[in-house]
Amino acid sequence: MHLTSTSLRKIVTSFVLKILTTQQIKALDAYTIQHTPINSIDLMERACLAFVQWFVQRFDASKKVGIICGTGNNGGDGLGIARILNDWGYWVSVWIVRGPGKVSEDFKINFDRLDKRIKVSDFVFSASTEAFTGRDILIDAVFGSGLSRPAEGIYAQAIQAINSSKAVRIAVDIPSGLFADGHSTGTIVNADFTVSFHLPKLAFLFGENHSHVGEWHVVDIGLLKSFIREVKTSYYYLTRKGVKKILKPRSTFAHKGDYGKALLIAGSYGKMGACVLAARASLRAGVGLLTVHVPKVGYAILQSTVPEAMVSVDVNNEIFSAAPSLDSFDVIGIGPGLGFAKETIHGFKKILESGKPLVIDADALNMLSSHRELLQTIPEGSILTPHPKEFERLVGMWKDDFERLEKQIQLAKETKAVIILKGAHTSIATPKGEVYFNSTGNPGMATGGSGDVLTGILTALLAQKYSAEKTAILGVYLHGLTGDLAAMEKGTNSLIASDLVDFLSYAFKELARD
Repeated sequence: MHLTSTSLRKIVTSFVLKILTTQQIKALDAYTIQHTPINSIDLMERACLAFVQWFVQRFDASKKVGIICGTGNNGGDGLGIARILNDWGYWVSVWIVRGPGKVSEDFKINFDRLDKRIKVSDFVFSASTEAFTGRDILIDAVFGSGLSRPAEGIYAQAIQAINSSKAVRIAVDIPSGLFADGHSTGTIVNADFTVSFHLPKLAFLFGENHSHVGEWHVVDIGLLKSFIREVKTSYYYLTRKGVKKILKPRSTFAHKGDYGKALLIAGSYGKMGACVLAARASLRAGVGLLTVHVPKVGYAILQSTVPEAMVSVDVNNEIFSAAPSLDSFDVIGIGPGLGFAKETIHGFKKILESGKPLVIDADALNMLSSHRELLQTIPEGSILTPHPKEFERLVGMWKDDFERLEKQIQLAKETKAVIILKGAHTSIATPKGEVYFNSTGNPGMATGGSGDVLTGILTALLAQKYSAEKTAILGVYLHGLTGDLAAMEKGTNSLIASDLVDFLSYAFKELARD
């Protein structure tokens, strides 16, 4: 899920939503039970009701529902959901997977509460027939987030049977077999939807788990916010309410000098489009004064397409080779469309030596990869914006997305720069080891030039004296929101990078609204 749901917004307590580990969520449940006070079966009932309220908004009572339950608390959730759906007029059947796992007390209570008219069967695996025939929807409640080893035996067989069904598959809290906090192996439910209780799981935010998680949603089950406020974590999920708090209002008596002087170094022969996109985005993002440094071949292009920007001309006709005096600039954005000429690499080294905060993208990132000694010269407070392939060139290959995340955090610490890894749920790693996952954006943004627009936005915000961390959070969120607004009118298949620039002003208005 890219856009936060209404239920998600209700539980925001700061400018981000914390992502907790399995052990922290367990402690949060226990804290809520102790301090509300509420007993565990009533908290489970609250979770079941929240799931059902989500469910009935999307699926009517003509659908035949099958619920597959383990014998732990996730299975207890499944039984409670079965009872409530039955009370609300749905045709429900239940299968119980009885393996070596313990039977929880809350499972027993909800089992005893089942209406006798609900058909309940023990799951028995048969390779020759589909186990859950005649069901339009299957609800997976075999395992919860506490799973620590791959599913085996009859549990794996039940998961395989769920995945073999043509029914819509919905996971309760987390798909069975998926680890919440680490890389998963073994047999895992492939859910079309996952309805998570109160907070998202870290595993939901990685591409390697998308086929298991599907479209995920968070529902509020009333866990205590006081615990969430105090608990420490390194992982956060961005929300509109929170990002809005970062956005600075403009003063009545402000002038252009108050909003920063930025230098954008971009473009080469045949690649001036990247420069134009970044420059236009920078201006739309509110920079006070923008100077664009381009090779001679780009002068007429910039003067005619971006009249609001000043143009500095390189001594070279087709490539960037040397920057102008940098004394008057607050921030430098560099990379889009630069190329890899020998003179360009030399000029880039001089930029790094300036000590000015940088936004480093595209070809500038690839120069860092091919001249790794330059990583040590990146000015503190800079921002790097690689896509996955550029990131791989910087840090090497990884076995899974969790290892990739660790490499991202490590690079941020080593360079004392903010590392933005672009993609679905773009991740922002800070030198302090914190990671923020974005909640905006859509697949239509996977198009040439989209990253150049982000570079322009970030350069403008950094020039306006936002910190590198807040620049990254605000810029990434706005960039994705711009894509979402553009997609509403253009669709995802037809979205192009210049649409993002055109809709950037609407994204600022949307973020600022009450």
